[in-house]
Amino acid sequence: MAPQDRQKRQRGSGQPLTIGGFPSVDLLPPEVLVHRRERAVTRRLWLGVVILVLVAGAGVGVTAMLAAQAKTELARSQEQSLSILQQQQQYSDVRTTESSTSLLESAQAVGGSTQIGWGDYLAKVESSLPGGVSITGLNVDSASPIESYAQADAPLQGSRIATLTLDVATPTLPSLPEWLDSVKGLPGFVDATANSVTLDPSSGSYTVNMTIHVNEKAYDRTYTKGQDSQ
Repeated sequence: MAPQDRQKRQRGSGQPLTIGGFPSVDLLPPEVLVHRRERAVTRRLWLGVVILVLVAGAGVGVTAMLAAQAKTELARSQEQSLSILQQQQQYSDVRTTESSTSLLESAQAVGGSTQIGWGDYLAKVESSLPGGVSITGLNVDSASPIESYAQADAPLQGSRIATLTLDVATPTLPSLPEWLDSVKGLPGFVDATANSVTLDPSSGSYTVNMTIHVNEKAYDRTYTKGQDSQ
């Protein structure tokens, strides 16, 4: 064989020439190799399925745990609500009594807001007059809780909440200016007027008819003293 023909054959060979390696020959049939590859692929698929099952199981477990926590919190909230409701029912009578008491106090405050202790007030009127006189007649016109008191038309007269018209008997001829000055110290005094002086011939005594106007300072505030102090 010519050297040129050898070079052509060596150049035409597609496999490299290995020198010094171990000789190996695969004697298994191709079906066995295919079966091995299929088993490897199957193992990988099953491994993926197992991983998916584990992930899904973990998700279900977390969801179940969160649901259990929510259920526990709900039960705790319901117990607290029931406890509060039971306490409210326990003290409902106390609250009702307190509400009734507050309502009664408010009603008393409204009803007594225009109250004047006339017994004490008339005693002060009589003590302010000169000695030896006595009140023989009395007419009182005062404000009410639902209606304001009518005021005077004259611009110089002060605001008033009650008018007292008195008949006062005296054994001597009275000094009217002194009488009018003596009643200025009454609580809530606004003004006083002597309307007339008459003589009783049979007894020789005089009767003075006088009018006294008073303002809101004459109220005794029996039912509002506690509120005023707050």
